[in-house]
Amino acid sequence: MAFGIGRRELIAGLGSAALAWPNAARAQKPALPVVGYLSGTSPDDSIGIVADFRRGLAETGYVEGRNVAIEYRWLEGRYDRIPTMLGDLVENRVTVIAVAHVTTAAVAAKSATRTIPIVFAVGSDPVAIGLVASLNRPGGNLTGISLQQTAAAAQRLELLHQVKPAARSIAFLVNPSNPSFAEVETKEVQSAANALGVDLVLLNASNASEIEVAFSTLVQRQAGALLIGGDIFFISRTDQLVALAARHAVPVMYTYIEQARVGGLIAYGANLGESERLIGVYCGRIFNGEKPSDLPVQLLTKVELVISLKTAKALDLTFPMTLLGRADEVIE
Repeated sequence: MAFGIGRRELIAGLGSAALAWPNAARAQKPALPVVGYLSGTSPDDSIGIVADFRRGLAETGYVEGRNVAIEYRWLEGRYDRIPTMLGDLVENRVTVIAVAHVTTAAVAAKSATRTIPIVFAVGSDPVAIGLVASLNRPGGNLTGISLQQTAAAAQRLELLHQVKPAARSIAFLVNPSNPSFAEVETKEVQSAANALGVDLVLLNASNASEIEVAFSTLVQRQAGALLIGGDIFFISRTDQLVALAARHAVPVMYTYIEQARVGGLIAYGANLGESERLIGVYCGRIFNGEKPSDLPVQLLTKVELVISLKTAKALDLTFPMTLLGRADEVIE
């Protein structure tokens, strides 16, 4: 038939295809593993900690652009974007989802997928809020890092009270958009305030304008000092918080030691950069074949106290020698 293929032509075609197949196979490069990195802040606010995350990846043999890709998603304090951004990462079938310091986002990620591994960094007890079954054997598809910020919240209030012992009321600023974290932290701080015999003035803020209102309320309520909650949103507003504290001459305690290094009065907490490095390490270990269910949740037990004498002088404050003696870092 005119349109048929002869035996000779068929054999020749099969032979050429067999020769071409190994070349085609060699030409196809394996797909890079992809981290879906979900951050509560913005790119500008995360330059340092993202570098620490990449450092952790590099320790396990993965370098962005060489043998791993990173899909960044920036909430920029807008936690209402969590469902959309998580849905996008799940739909794109990233290899691992890294949730950086937004407890509510970690909880949402657990509901969003049961198959994609999730590595989180949270400030709460991950067992208490239902992220993992246990610290040593997380189970499921989640593991990560706990900075234990809520556990140290009471100590922050106690330290702030030593800075301003005459204060009969102390304000506490939280982000209501992150309820999984804020509710636990508030409970700890309220308990500490009751033990100290001081009134706690609860202030809410989830954007820049609400922070301005919070400081105005603080002044109206005559609070003698302010404790900033551990929500990652507040690290992105550090410049604003430091400026308002100076304008109103209010002693402020921060959660992140990085905040005291850029003008904050005092900070007591875990090293944020170290938690980011550990997230990167865990992502790399999962790429190398380990399961999140077998990777224990790591607790950052080292807590640092950083004091700025420069800021204290501007506020006409004197730190007790006992407090200065406890400090891991004193900024002159």
